[in-house]
Amino acid sequence: MGSNPNGRARENVPLVWSPDYEVDIGSHVFLTAKYRLVLDALLDAGLVAETDILHPDPASWEQIGAVHSPGYVEKVRTGSLSLHDVMTLELPFSIPLQRASLLCCGGTTLAAREALTQGVAVHLGGGFHHAFREHGEGFCLLNDVAVALVGLLDEGAVSRCAVVDLDVHQGNGTAAIFREDSRVFTFSMHQERNYPSLKPPSDLDLGLDDGIRDEEYLRKLEEALNFVLTRHRPDLVIYLAGADPYVEDQLGGLALTKTGLEERDRLVMERCVKSGSRTAVVLAGGYARRVEDTVAIHRQTVEVARDVWLKKPVGP
Repeated sequence: MGSNPNGRARENVPLVWSPDYEVDIGSHVFLTAKYRLVLDALLDAGLVAETDILHPDPASWEQIGAVHSPGYVEKVRTGSLSLHDVMTLELPFSIPLQRASLLCCGGTTLAAREALTQGVAVHLGGGFHHAFREHGEGFCLLNDVAVALVGLLDEGAVSRCAVVDLDVHQGNGTAAIFREDSRVFTFSMHQERNYPSLKPPSDLDLGLDDGIRDEEYLRKLEEALNFVLTRHRPDLVIYLAGADPYVEDQLGGLALTKTGLEERDRLVMERCVKSGSRTAVVLAGGYARRVEDTVAIHRQTVEVARDVWLKKPVGP
């Protein structure tokens, strides 16, 4: 079993979370309470303990500036977003939202660092893949995945990374940010006829037809994973385990069951571990008609990560 930074063996997969992820944005399809609800479900079931939870520090403005443009960083820092900026973001801007976004960037970075030593780690948050260098959009103020990867690459902690984005929506911001960066292979498998309308190309995009079901989805995913992991041989994978391919999701049009999503998570994590890639999991989207379904899907992602980590840990 892998060791944590203070030398003691961990007894469970590392989990990263902050209570400040829960932000009041009014009546909105994006329920920020889901992060707390997932953690509560895991704690109530005895699947994790309080000692498994790591609390991130917010990313610094210097770290944000390594990904986002100076003008956009200044807008976010000072809260001077224009009406157009806010409408594109589709969220009301506030200082709590700013803090939550900075913490999510720090949280994905922390989960990635834990994955490098523990093999697998989970961030109960993150996956804000629609944030571009110069603007935020689609509920995504800052791109936590890009902030984490650029930071680790620039300091030499990793040399090759991959993004496996299985949110129902294409990861347009992440694709655009890493378009010219050969160190990061971006893979997005998503519903083609869904947001965003303009999809900057990832290194590999797999646009799916409406209503695709478990069997076909998993077959296509397995083929794509084999390509990504053998071609790029990433040291680190950041896996966006979106719950929104679920058949009852309000913002999706695919038809995966909870069982299919569980098999998806297991396929990704087992293949990554087998290939020697450390894996940091972020939750990304999830907007089921019943919040209980979103929570259950995210909870089972953590359960799969825990199972994979316990069965086949990757040492430092």
